[in-house]
Amino acid sequence: MGTVPVSVFIVAVFVSVVMRRLSFGAAIPSTVDGPFKPVTVPLDKSFRGHAVDLPDNDPRVQRIVTGWEPEQIFVSLSSTHDYVWISWITGEFQIGENIKEMDPKTVGSVVKYGSSSDQRVWRVPGDSLVYSQLYPFKGLQNYTSGIIHHVRLTGLKPNTLYYYQCGDPSIPAMSDVHYFRTMPASGPRSYPGRIAIIGDLGLTYNTTSTIDHLMSNHPNLVLLIGDASYANLYLTNGTGADCYSCAFSDTPIHETYQPRCDYWGRFMQPLVSKVPLMMIEGNHEIEEQIEKKTFAAYSARFAFPSEESGSSSTFYYSFNAGGIHFVMLGGYADYNKSGDQYQWLKKDLAKVDRKVTSWLVATWHPPWYSTYTAHYREAECMRVAVEDLLYKYGVDIVFNGHVHAYERSNRVYNYNLDPCGPVHITIGDGGNREKMAITHADEPGNCPKPSTTPDKFMGGFCAFNFTSGPASGKFCWDRQPDYSAYRESSFGHGILKVKNETHALWIWYRNQDAYGTTGDVVYIVRQPDRCPVEPDVIKVNSKA
Repeated sequence: MGTVPVSVFIVAVFVSVVMRRLSFGAAIPSTVDGPFKPVTVPLDKSFRGHAVDLPDNDPRVQRIVTGWEPEQIFVSLSSTHDYVWISWITGEFQIGENIKEMDPKTVGSVVKYGSSSDQRVWRVPGDSLVYSQLYPFKGLQNYTSGIIHHVRLTGLKPNTLYYYQCGDPSIPAMSDVHYFRTMPASGPRSYPGRIAIIGDLGLTYNTTSTIDHLMSNHPNLVLLIGDASYANLYLTNGTGADCYSCAFSDTPIHETYQPRCDYWGRFMQPLVSKVPLMMIEGNHEIEEQIEKKTFAAYSARFAFPSEESGSSSTFYYSFNAGGIHFVMLGGYADYNKSGDQYQWLKKDLAKVDRKVTSWLVATWHPPWYSTYTAHYREAECMRVAVEDLLYKYGVDIVFNGHVHAYERSNRVYNYNLDPCGPVHITIGDGGNREKMAITHADEPGNCPKPSTTPDKFMGGFCAFNFTSGPASGKFCWDRQPDYSAYRESSFGHGILKVKNETHALWIWYRNQDAYGTTGDVVYIVRQPDRCPVEPDVIKVNSKA
């Protein structure tokens, strides 16, 4: 038998100890114990995940309703606990060279709801729309959606179970009875029990494993940090590939097969018809079409509390979930200091009362502190523009996707270990068809050329060589950076359990493990006395 490398042995012991701590109630590491020495879990070459897309004849993605009956039913939150959005689709999509958009007013948008399954006494109307994905090139298939409905329920009580049906009662074409639970009221001792975090989900057999594991943890809320269906890995004729640019380099425009969005909505309905889903855009939602339009499916299919949170865009918004204030930022919308998003963010953060929402969590798709070769320092211009503002207002945790692996940072600010900086967690490991990221930029031969790193959609160049620290004069470190606490190439999901004003338990679950077994676990601890928020926050709130 060969000798086991010391690094592998150390990682095995670390993981084993963490699992035992959860199982037997022993002490779990906390960020107060950090900064932690960087850990890289060696790649398990026997497990790459079954990242093959579900076919269109899989029962989980087929249309099972008839006529105008609702399907693809989603629940999403508004900015506070007393508002909730119900969304669904009626009618069938069309795809072909000659299509005609349906009239959204063909069928009504109504939700009937109440506090018991047989007493749905309240009735609320809403709005409807359709969208199309059109191409100016002969031979490409155009698409137009079914009728998409969004209804906002108001005046809801906190932490209360409601039953609902959606559809058009005049036809009649109503859904089965579903239910959801509202978020707790905002307050320093009021939190959702479990918040699931996923990114880069796709619609593969590995996606099904991710969602099965996630549902076994019974979340109260789900955050999807960009990249849902991966419809843009397909040509309009339904031919797909793991790498679009590799397989279809000669297409006149980056095509997309929009029926995959419908398949994804059908697959997700058992979860998101009862557990609220909050989505922010990723690069796979760009989906350019005629007249350079982008993000049509994303902006139409999901409901966002943009207006309620003072945003003028579906690309960025905020909401409260109990004592947590979530800021959902757009990595593919103008984030420069003179732009609308930055100005909105300044106002939103200034209104946060940390005596009410103690925790401040930010999310966007492309990470700032990933050490994988894939997308390394791709969002550096966003970091340069926005990081100071998030640090000033004491953001506690940042969630990102984009990189198809898992990584958790130490508390970091401007590439330096900082006890007041946020913990950055990259969780783009939902299971999509593009498979996992496995190489690290600090490994020999894996450091990308700086000119290759900027995001093509956003443009700009801000990623220069480091000017201080162990990597001074270099574009990449020559070892795992100090700010990287833990990284592993596996598919999975995370659960955030906020315990009180200062402690939140973060658990990452790997798909290949048994249900309930953890891959990474840590208490993220706020230290408001050590890291006070700028005093002008209190001043702004006193005027509100």
